[in-house]
Parts: sequence; C-alpha cells; structure tokens
Amino acid sequence: MAETLKIKLSIANRVYPLNIPPSQEEGLRKAAKKIDAMIKQFEESYSVRDKQDVLAMCALQFASQVEQKTIEKEQVSDHVEVKLKALNDMIHDHLSS
Repeated sequence: MAETLKIKLSIANRVYPLNIPPSQEEGLRKAAKKIDAMIKQFEESYSVRDKQDVLAMCALQFASQVEQKTIEKEQVSDHVEVKLKALNDMIHDHLSS
C-alpha cells in the first residue's frame, strides 16, 4: 500500500484534514497559502461579507489562470508545429534535390 501523510490545512479560518501522498504536501501547503493571501486581498479590495463569495472569487481566479495557461500552451504548440513542418519541408526539399 502506498504511504500517505496526514496533514491539516487551514483555509479561510477552517481546518481541513487530508490524507495525501508525501509528494503532494509542498504543493498543497503552497496552494493553501496562496488561497489565504488571495482571500485577504479580495477582502481588503472589495466589501465582501460572505466567505463563500470570496472563495468563489478565488476559485474563479485560479481557474482562469489554469485556462489561460492551457490556451497559451496550445498557441505555443501550434507555433512549434508550424515551425517543425517548415523545417521538415526544407529538409525534405534539400534531400530530394
């Protein structure tokens, strides 16, 4: 059986106990800190009374960042594919002549 680690993460003044693989601990702790920092920023910037609204805003912010990175990766992949095709065509033309 794979080794699991029991940790507790605090997000928005609530504690969440988790059983996770040790390799995920650092990422989860960093994510919890980022969420808490974003919550604080939203609470200071906007007059939000409900924690659920702030958490929804955080979720939207993180999800949009993930989607934007996906879009950017697709654009880079398309660009690389065009460049590789051009290079392949040049090599093919050179070898054929």
